Amino acid sequence: MGRGISEVGVEELVKAGLDVDEAKVMEKGLKEAIGRTGGGGDRRELWREITARRLLRPSHPHPVHQLVYYSVYADYDATAHGPPLYWFPSLYQAKSTNLGRLMETHGSKLLGALYKDPIISFSLFQSFSAEHPEVYWSLVLKELSIQFREAPKCILDTSVKSKHGGTWLPGSVLNIAECCLMSTNYPRKEDNSLAIVWRDENCDDSQVNQMTLKELREQVMLVANALDTIFSKGDAIAIDMPMTVNAVIIYLAIVLAGFVVVSIADSFVAKEIATRLRVSRAKAIFTQDFIVRGGRRFPLYSRVIDAEPPKAIVIPASGKDVGVQLRKQDLSWNDFVSCVNHLPRPNSYSPVYLPIDSTSNILFSSGTTGDPKAIPWTHLSPMRCAADSWAHCNVQAGDVFCWPTNLGWVMGPIVLYSCFLTGATLALYHGSPLGRSFGKFVQDAGVTALGTVPSLVKTWKNTRCMEGLDWSKITSFASTGETSNVDDDLWLSSRAYYKPIVECCGGTELASSYIQGSLQQPQAFGAFSSASMTTAFVILDENGVPYPNDQACIGEVGLFPRYMGATDRLLNADHEEVYFKGMPMYKGMKLRRHGDILKRTAGGYFIVQGRADDTMNLGGIKTSSVEIERVCDRADESILETAAVTAAPPIGGPEQLAIFVVLKKGYNSEPDRLKMLFSRAIQINLNPLFKVNFVKIVPEFPRTASNKLLRRVLRDQLKRDLHIHSKL
Repeated sequence: MGRGISEVGVEELVKAGLDVDEAKVMEKGLKEAIGRTGGGGDRRELWREITARRLLRPSHPHPVHQLVYYSVYADYDATAHGPPLYWFPSLYQAKSTNLGRLMETHGSKLLGALYKDPIISFSLFQSFSAEHPEVYWSLVLKELSIQFREAPKCILDTSVKSKHGGTWLPGSVLNIAECCLMSTNYPRKEDNSLAIVWRDENCDDSQVNQMTLKELREQVMLVANALDTIFSKGDAIAIDMPMTVNAVIIYLAIVLAGFVVVSIADSFVAKEIATRLRVSRAKAIFTQDFIVRGGRRFPLYSRVIDAEPPKAIVIPASGKDVGVQLRKQDLSWNDFVSCVNHLPRPNSYSPVYLPIDSTSNILFSSGTTGDPKAIPWTHLSPMRCAADSWAHCNVQAGDVFCWPTNLGWVMGPIVLYSCFLTGATLALYHGSPLGRSFGKFVQDAGVTALGTVPSLVKTWKNTRCMEGLDWSKITSFASTGETSNVDDDLWLSSRAYYKPIVECCGGTELASSYIQGSLQQPQAFGAFSSASMTTAFVILDENGVPYPNDQACIGEVGLFPRYMGATDRLLNADHEEVYFKGMPMYKGMKLRRHGDILKRTAGGYFIVQGRADDTMNLGGIKTSSVEIERVCDRADESILETAAVTAAPPIGGPEQLAIFVVLKKGYNSEPDRLKMLFSRAIQINLNPLFKVNFVKIVPEFPRTASNKLLRRVLRDQLKRDLHIHSKL
């Protein structure tokens, strides 16, 4: 157990990095906060008081934030009370959010006397939205820039029994790209509204570039006209390039013109590119000659043509001209856009209107064995992701939303639609997000909502590259992609005076997240506070039986199938087998498989424990890799990250627990020493019967192209090591 907050004085604060005068001011402020909260007995209220009075500032060294946070919660019983909380909404804040406004307007009508306010009644309202999704969506779709060419016959049709969960917005016709590009009264989008802001790498001192909605619309329509000169309606056209302004224009133009985007991440090797081109039957690919990172040029076009696409349209990474020799069938960007020079109005275009279930985008799972699943997004899918950003992240007109990602991954389309359907401005950095230059762009662009992945935050924290930057305009963060680290989240939130981090967990096939944080609820680092709006799920025990909804438990999640925006088909796999085969019935519905192991804590928070195949059996007790790693990550200051896997010895017997370790730069440590530290930490914090059998220090972890940890590869390595060990 660590030092309690009442024991933290000037000496400890100076050791953490404050000068003596600052330490005296901080000590006085802490003592006053303890006094105002009745001696600090309520740990959560004490932390709330400390952050509300801004005793901790972004300029303070991170060890100071660590000292205060961990000291406040030193004797806190998370098992009994749920995870420690770090952010608390005021009633004014809650009522001012998008969702809070909706609840204040309609809450009493929908919930009657049960409705009190957006904080007290949030869980009740979320449950109502899951039980009556057609009511919720009829309200929320009016909040977004959704314009139907032909209105839907209803919100949800459940008469077709062959479809799990029913059919959403049947009979409707629209073009979702047109919805992104047109000015609307609500949300307030005018032709001179800022649609995109961006900056190129190595231009830190230049003004941030800006593009209005009108300018974006004209550029998209120019490209749409050029597409029509080459392709046939319905053709699949791939994009394999960084998420630049041009990439966004191309994406919207493909959808606007009635074609289908094929999303390919710019990190893939030729073999992976070729697989995606083959599965999607893409007729062409948009790419760049090079990728510019850190002042260096990395070939992209040469990698793309090794995949043998039928045609490539090549954009120069810098300058006006492409810097490589093109194949005979390929086009430079300049030659491509000049195809429309003969048109009287090349910047005008009539959108192609399609039934709502028409495919607009083919995305791929980050699978590492066999072909990745080809996941079709329809014109409905963008509504889901934008609505969840509107409800959970409070994205709205006037916001500047930045999330460093790529159109090859689901977050690319999500952030694109989340901005353009809510009226927010999309912020793009043309370069690597790993260093200070990206952070200065966040500052200079006035970013109000910043999305991240945990490994990116870890890099920012460990390199201290963001020190001295002003991120005070940020009102909320978001995080997805992998399990968050509590200490890294502590660092991130502290950069903007402890603004909330909205954790998001879902999948490409869901078009969004099934669990998220909510600005109507207090938040805990690395935890999810709610099912997303209209989502319902259960946590299943080993026999497939749901635990009671108010019980703390761990098990595999089963989603209710009535989920707007979720796929009902795959292009290269059996959708029924992948998502429904073997899942139990519940309340007359077949549950949908997602594959996550979920922990529900006391107090009703959720922590993802990894995938179903990442569970382990230690001495007859089931636990998860993530739970082990959370404890090991903080066992010693030399540790950057850990990965826990188990395997049975070749001769049989209990599973052996191995901890793979990546050390921080400049640190050394011995496996035997770490093995002792890990065992002690696990036995104190998790279970006294758990034992670490092996520790292996490695330079880095194997990851997918989307940065997800490949424990399977480490597990195979452990099996080989155990096999060798058994022969000695």
